Amino acid sequence: MARQRAFDRDTALESALRAFWQHGYEATSIAGLTAAMGIRPPSLYAAFGDKRRLFEEAVHRYQRTHGAFTTRALAEEPTGRQAIERVLREAAAEYTSEEHPKGCLIISAAVNCGPESAEVEELLRGFRQEAKSALKRRIDEDVAAGLIPAATDTAGLAAFYASVIQGMSTQARDGAGHAELLRIATLAMSVWPPVTEP
Repeated sequence: MARQRAFDRDTALESALRAFWQHGYEATSIAGLTAAMGIRPPSLYAAFGDKRRLFEEAVHRYQRTHGAFTTRALAEEPTGRQAIERVLREAAAEYTSEEHPKGCLIISAAVNCGPESAEVEELLRGFRQEAKSALKRRIDEDVAAGLIPAATDTAGLAAFYASVIQGMSTQARDGAGHAELLRIATLAMSVWPPVTEP
């Protein structure tokens, strides 16, 4: 009979996620991961494979948990404007929460990576591109509904809001608080195209 693992896999994965979130992919060593997870290296390799695969699993967990507010806001709000404003306001709260590392794992975990981490950079770049595309889809819906002018540069506007979100993450890691990020969110919404008159 196979011997049962002596640790809770979900708890260990959450600990790894937070280590990567705090320190970034390259700066997080196997020794640092096993210390954070409370396991020995053979258990890490047996349960998760190598560091690269553990990181990918941690990223997917992040998207289902800490980072899921973006997907929910974009899916639940009736208009693109309301959806994006909610994303920004919730990002201000999430990125500055005391319950976990600051900022966004998807934005900050692969900063300053070397060539050997190109796959990790590409993985996170793909998630950021998809997030920008999701913003554009909601803006396009507002154009189609006649809520904003047909001539609106929806790709440019989506890129602008993606840049704001990335900047908010960096500001949070630099020590900006919730109120400061909310001000950024409010200013960012001031550039939204004027509502089309009926």
